[in-house]
Amino acid sequence: WRFKSGEWSVRRLKLDHRLGFSSDDKGFSLLEVLIAVLIIGFGLLGMAALQLKTVQNSHSAYQRTVASIIAMDATERLWINLADSPAKTSTTIETEWRQVWANALPAAATPSSIESIGAGKWRVSVRWQDNRFTGENAVQTFVYEMDLYQ
Repeated sequence: WRFKSGEWSVRRLKLDHRLGFSSDDKGFSLLEVLIAVLIIGFGLLGMAALQLKTVQNSHSAYQRTVASIIAMDATERLWINLADSPAKTSTTIETEWRQVWANALPAAATPSSIESIGAGKWRVSVRWQDNRFTGENAVQTFVYEMDLYQ
């Protein structure tokens, strides 16, 4: 393994040529790294946007679940009222129901309601403001209908 200065440089160039490096490729790997960082940056930005959308949908699902519980409470109050003596009016039931659940969801301009739609059928409408992510006055409504058999 004796190398003369001239042989070393020739062998080194041959080795570099076999690996795919040449003197014309100077700075090319830096460009590759910059492009890779750019692509990874866009990917991470997309993942952050996806995470934000997930949080928005999760919050919306939470609010719908609370609205469902509130509507079920109203129907249970109507069922209990059938057995009460003396029975309360639907206005009294609605007032008590609104007081209990007043702070469970962000209040909408149109309040939640319990209304009779005839023949023992009732409609419970739970409304709330959902402008946390939309930035506008978005009123959401959860409607639950039931039959009270007497």
